[in-house]
Amino acid sequence: MEHEVAVTSMRRAIEQRRAELRRSIRLVQAPISYVAGEASAAVNFIETGIAKPTSSPPRVSERGVGGAPTLVQNVESLAYAALIARYGAAWYRTLGRYDTRGTALVTVTGGASEQGVREIQIGETVGEVAAAAGAHGKSIQAVVLGGYFGTWARVDEVWDMPLDPAVMKGRDLTFGCGIVGLLPDAVCGVSATAGIMAFMAAVTAGQCGPCVHGLKAIDDATRRIADGVAAGDDVARIDRWASQVNGRGACHHPDGAAQLMVSALNVFGEEFVHHTRTGRCSVTGARIAAA
Repeated sequence: MEHEVAVTSMRRAIEQRRAELRRSIRLVQAPISYVAGEASAAVNFIETGIAKPTSSPPRVSERGVGGAPTLVQNVESLAYAALIARYGAAWYRTLGRYDTRGTALVTVTGGASEQGVREIQIGETVGEVAAAAGAHGKSIQAVVLGGYFGTWARVDEVWDMPLDPAVMKGRDLTFGCGIVGLLPDAVCGVSATAGIMAFMAAVTAGQCGPCVHGLKAIDDATRRIADGVAAGDDVARIDRWASQVNGRGACHHPDGAAQLMVSALNVFGEEFVHHTRTGRCSVTGARIAAA
């Protein structure tokens, strides 16, 4: 069973505090899917057994489980709340280098020898976090920040940037779920983006056209370009389709995918065109078009 350790720990904690609780607690396990963790999807699953997000008002904070206002929180925030309760707000405000106080969990993936989750002081730079994970700026060409709902960025533009939500927002970037994905120089950004788009198209809730048809079309075109068999106008089509699906879905899943796709066209634009025109990858030097 996935997340077995977490479930066991939660059950143990509930049993330990049961005598102090003024009301009963029910532990519900949602299915393992990308969209199931969204707030409205979690409430929808508790209410109907269907773990799909909704965008229809009212928000869950206004009417959620049982028709009552419902607070949806994540484990990281609750852990910080417990630390603040124990050590005080003044202690917490000593952490953090810039506008946002405290610490955060970030996940470093890609071109680092020590990939995984680490706790950082908010405001540590991308370069500092990468170096702590065993990565070196000279071997990295781009970074995806904020996860698959985030954006690609050129390494020279963000290496010295603080990982602080307020600072990042001023640069049209997002801290998101705390992902710092490092793309090595030897890896093709077009192929990496095609892999992400294939994932995003595959894990939709399947409840609206922008996801079912729009993301599928973007995925197909991106894969054609990555494989060196693109139609001449595939890049323009992707750019147009990304703008068309944005803001039109039953939830925000297509918005996140479109945002990441547009950022890929900005960062790897020349390589997208090179793949399309030549059927070759300038990063790997290989001919990628099918024989």
